[in-house]
Amino acid sequence: MKILLVGEYSRLHNSLKEGLLALGHQVTIIATGDYWKNYPADIKLKRTYDQGLGKKLKVGVYKLFNIDITSLDLRRQFYAQKENLKGYDVVQLINESPFGLTPAIEMELISFLKKNNKKLFLLSCGTDYLSVKYQLSDALPYSIMTELKNGSASKEDFRFILKYTKERYRQLHEFVYGQINGVIASDLDYHMPLKDHPFYLGLIPNPVNTDKIAYSQPQPEDRINIFLGINRSAYHSKGIRYFEEALEKISAKYGDRISIEVVENLPYNTYIEKYNKAHILLDQVFAYDQGYNALEAMAKGKVVFTGAEAIFTEYYELEKTVAINALPDSEVITAELERIILNPRLIAEIGANAREFIMQHHHYKKIAEGYVNLWNHN
Repeated sequence: MKILLVGEYSRLHNSLKEGLLALGHQVTIIATGDYWKNYPADIKLKRTYDQGLGKKLKVGVYKLFNIDITSLDLRRQFYAQKENLKGYDVVQLINESPFGLTPAIEMELISFLKKNNKKLFLLSCGTDYLSVKYQLSDALPYSIMTELKNGSASKEDFRFILKYTKERYRQLHEFVYGQINGVIASDLDYHMPLKDHPFYLGLIPNPVNTDKIAYSQPQPEDRINIFLGINRSAYHSKGIRYFEEALEKISAKYGDRISIEVVENLPYNTYIEKYNKAHILLDQVFAYDQGYNALEAMAKGKVVFTGAEAIFTEYYELEKTVAINALPDSEVITAELERIILNPRLIAEIGANAREFIMQHHHYKKIAEGYVNLWNHN
């Protein structure tokens, strides 16, 4: 098959590409790199006017004429590659807004992809119209919108998520669903809003290239290393303050036994290098399943504090602990950290369980086979 993967958020499409290539398929990724994360792509569209004087010009033009010059420039770059974007058996969008453009231009580019290729599929692996609508409801005890709903954060703090509730993004959502052969969820957080939708094709777990990610059994000798990587734009939606509060408490009590590193807004490759020495990685609180960063850390044998709710353990029929469920309660997180600090053997035990889980349920070649089967039958 000849496959075009459109957009990248978390290395999901890159890992899927590696699995598909191993199965003998032809794969191309077109993406912008997702801002400062700078994920690789075969066709890289460069975002312009997003910093410095260029950003000031962009803001001024938008205020005066309601025109987003970044979107116009990315549209130009897209069409410069148009002959390389035709004739695919499958095109898969990472999101309803895969390029991060204004909805009108996004619809135009998706129309081109639909017209010039055979099948079009959509992934739900990040915020979109349906997932945000679901998270704003009272369907769950907590969600990525909790701090907005309880007044701990402002609408401005959530502007990148709340944009999906606007009328033009609702129209984009309806347009995309009118074009696709179906939608796929990457984990349980995105499965729940979609499970009764007529276009929903099911959950395929995130692919993790375990051939590229070495497992190393953690052996704390002096101090237990705890790592927290902060994406500032997702600070409130991930519940980072609970980790910060827990680290302050645990540091006061066990400062002589632990080492803490906190980093912020790092490119993907730098981020990975930074947490390699960690025994414990603090990922996110407001989740029911693991996102991509958590899975890669689990593959390395880290103890990851992340979403690991009952719905997750039941879905995968788990009897062993593969990750620590990080609840929105700093006292609970502190107690879990203390339990591990006082019983360091748990680091090797949970890390081994985590690697085994990734190999069994997220192996990139097995996941790629799942995608191929789904694409062929829809």
